[in-house]
Amino acid sequence: MTISRLTLQNFRNYPQLRLETAPGFIVLSGDNGAGKTNILEAVSLLSPGRGLRRALIKDMAYEQSSGDFAVAAELGDVQLGTGTSAEYPERRKTRVNGAAVPTNDLAQWLSILWLTPAMDRLFMEGASGRRNFLDRLVTALEPEHARNCTRYDAARRERNRLLADEYMPDSEWLDALDGQLAGFGSAVAEARFRITEALNSALTVTDDGLFAAARLHLDDKQLRSEMALLEALKASRQADRGAGRTLTGPHRADLTVFHGAKAQAAEKCSTGEQKALLFSIILAHADLIAEQRGTRPMLLLDEVAAHLDPGRRAALFNQLEDKGGQVWLTGTEPGLFDDIPENALHFQVAGGNVTRR
Repeated sequence: MTISRLTLQNFRNYPQLRLETAPGFIVLSGDNGAGKTNILEAVSLLSPGRGLRRALIKDMAYEQSSGDFAVAAELGDVQLGTGTSAEYPERRKTRVNGAAVPTNDLAQWLSILWLTPAMDRLFMEGASGRRNFLDRLVTALEPEHARNCTRYDAARRERNRLLADEYMPDSEWLDALDGQLAGFGSAVAEARFRITEALNSALTVTDDGLFAAARLHLDDKQLRSEMALLEALKASRQADRGAGRTLTGPHRADLTVFHGAKAQAAEKCSTGEQKALLFSIILAHADLIAEQRGTRPMLLLDEVAAHLDPGRRAALFNQLEDKGGQVWLTGTEPGLFDDIPENALHFQVAGGNVTRR
């Protein structure tokens, strides 16, 4: 899973950009606001979802363009592309080797994991962010998961609309929607359970001196049974109608992360420990993907070096080098990457211009 060429057109602060890349480390250094994270965001759009910023499509286009943008990448003989047109600037389209495909199908070609400063708040904010985080991990291993999530959300929106009708909803229509929710919802819950179990098996409960090992818990056992979920949905119709939304289902589940050695919930850990827990999850997940899919995922690590002491920074780079694959890193100071292998590609980013160092 290695990009050999990345091309941007009218994306963020880049009217045009072409980067020739290679396996291994790709380092982007430059001042704050230079456009380093914009490049990582462009790469992240080559996977299902809204990218590492979860930004609106309309906010991604270059300000002086007609509202359209394009992101394209070459992976050997495979060409991936996504973007919008001037005619439909808020409708994202995706192509693989020139053929139009659903955006969720990108997961069949490329697995991408990322770690950004915004994710430092993952354990302190609402459950929706943790669900999105977990769903990205699942999709990287099971591409069908993204499609099941989309179908579940579509059925839930239609059910909410039907329940909000001032007249008594059509019972047969509601039965059909509950059946869809139970089918897609139980598939979503079961896939989430599989990944948490696999990660817990991969993660050790002792601190290895580099990053604290995490333990994951997802309290949604009752949601993994299609029949049990269907019965719960039927039983909650009256309450759902009063609330104006569906109160039962995997869209309400929450992921809890613990510091393995301390048996302490992540939200009660220090900021540094929370960062370490995220690292342990991402690195363990990358190993799972390599084991199950036969190739390592692409890692996008935004401003991670600045938050590590020199010893942990060097240890991280050594570990990533040993694992292989393509790793994109950003930082404000080139000196942060002194311990990067000599064959790494270094680029200087300044005001929408990217030059090889």
